[in-house]
Amino acid sequence: MDMFSRISADIKAAMLAKDKVRLETLRGIKKEFLEAKTAKGSDGNLSDDQAVKIMAKMVKQRRETAQIYGDQGRPELRDNELAEAAVIEEYLPKQLSDDELTLELQKIIEQVGATTPAHMGKVMGVASKALAGRADGRAISAKVKDLLNNL
Repeated sequence: MDMFSRISADIKAAMLAKDKVRLETLRGIKKEFLEAKTAKGSDGNLSDDQAVKIMAKMVKQRRETAQIYGDQGRPELRDNELAEAAVIEEYLPKQLSDDELTLELQKIIEQVGATTPAHMGKVMGVASKALAGRADGRAISAKVKDLLNNL
């Protein structure tokens, strides 16, 4: 079952369970998927890779918004954003731990042949594609920078 079909089926389940947060979150995901399918230049299909990228972006947005609400002293809004992020994360691939990320990046650095921090662009190009959806872009960038500086 592709991601779009899975989300559609889970919307029905959330309706039956009367789970308001889950239902609203899944409807938001489906809306984003439909927009991506009908966007200019799209072929009308949505691959699971595209779906994962969309959902990763949505989680990042929810976390940033939750941080802002927390800073403003609005815990009820912050908690809602975090609850939505948790629902979306259920559909994302398992995130790499710090050690797993380090190992993956070391392999990529060897594969690319990077030896200095000046090669960061080469490494990031490969790492961003290889680790998409499994690690945050900022975490990848920081780890690559650290690894290249310590070669």
